[in-house]
Amino acid sequence: MADIDKVNAEILDLLQSDGRMSNAKLAERLSMSETPCWRRLKKLEENGIIEGYQANLNRRKVGLGVMAFVQLRCSEHSQEATQQFQHIIEDCPNILSCHNTTGDDDFLLVTVAKDLDDYSAFVDRVLRKLPGVTSIRSNLSLREMKASSRLPIPR
Repeated sequence: MADIDKVNAEILDLLQSDGRMSNAKLAERLSMSETPCWRRLKKLEENGIIEGYQANLNRRKVGLGVMAFVQLRCSEHSQEATQQFQHIIEDCPNILSCHNTTGDDDFLLVTVAKDLDDYSAFVDRVLRKLPGVTSIRSNLSLREMKASSRLPIPR
């Protein structure tokens, strides 16, 4: 948090709104010259505060009409099983995120699929084959009311 002063917070807010904003435009919006702006941006990247840049896609328009939240319970927690589980999760493009959670279940996944048939095949092909999984509970999203990857930047 030491690197996030008022100017850096504004840089982060602006880039979360438009990741393609040029350094010249960013500097203009911040009322500063380009070189100090570029240096701040590079330092935010080097320190891992900015991890990368990407385009945000409309999942429905690229043919991914189903979103499901999947809770997994595992019986096996050895290092080997956990590593194998993690590799499978990381390599699967249908899994957008995976969180190790507290509570009754061990993991919460956010997944996407073309349709219900595709989701069913994904469950059979991937989730049922995960090492140590004893329970799979899916909740299908009926309507997405908010989707954002923007983080609130403390000031």
